[in-house]
Amino acid sequence: MKLAAQHGIAGNVLKWIQDWLSNRKQRVVLNGCFSEWRDVISGVLQGSVLGPLLFIIYINDIDDCVVGKILKFEDDTKIYHTVYSDEDVSALQSDLYNLVEWSEQWQMLFNADKCKFMHMGFNNNLVQYDMNDVKLECVSEEKDLGVIINEDLKCEKQCSEAARKANRMLGMIKRNFVDRSKETIIPLYKSLVRPHLEHCYQIWSLYCKKDIKLIEGVQRRATKLVAGMQELNYNERLKKLGIQR
Repeated sequence: MKLAAQHGIAGNVLKWIQDWLSNRKQRVVLNGCFSEWRDVISGVLQGSVLGPLLFIIYINDIDDCVVGKILKFEDDTKIYHTVYSDEDVSALQSDLYNLVEWSEQWQMLFNADKCKFMHMGFNNNLVQYDMNDVKLECVSEEKDLGVIINEDLKCEKQCSEAARKANRMLGMIKRNFVDRSKETIIPLYKSLVRPHLEHCYQIWSLYCKKDIKLIEGVQRRATKLVAGMQELNYNERLKKLGIQR
């Protein structure tokens, strides 16, 4: 319906997609035992190239039913709204009702028990919101796509978590690799350790000295693993190893 009405897809292409999504069956295999075949009446094929594209097309019009701004990533949906008055509160709650109506119309229901909301900013009235007659949980922090978001937008916990994961990986390299040459340690550091320090860094960019020191400490330890670098100061190690701060 959406492919034809909203995106102008018709003819053989539309028929091919309809045929691809129709008459599908699935079963479960466990230790050589097979369940009965069951009809698949919804969803897209897992692991396909066309599946994610069709899913994006399917949910693309969810923005049309709300006044606030929506962020979408796969099946994860976030709505945010600036709230200054009771009218703004009502507008946000109305958006939540509209999202529920959309989900019921297109048979892609939200799990209200897993939905949460967060108040940000000073002088917030801390209003309670609900979705599908279920009161949503109010949280002060939440991990979103691997990044810890706090109500005060500070990145202290995210820095600690990133440093913890990076140090754990650095310890694994130290225990398992006898060769401490630059040609071995630096590629390992860049591929296994540094990604933990740079994951979505644009979101939680450091500005507190203690957080910068914590993250930089991981790289300091990594450069000391390289043979012949122990007696040099940190800046000299970075220069010789070709690593940026």
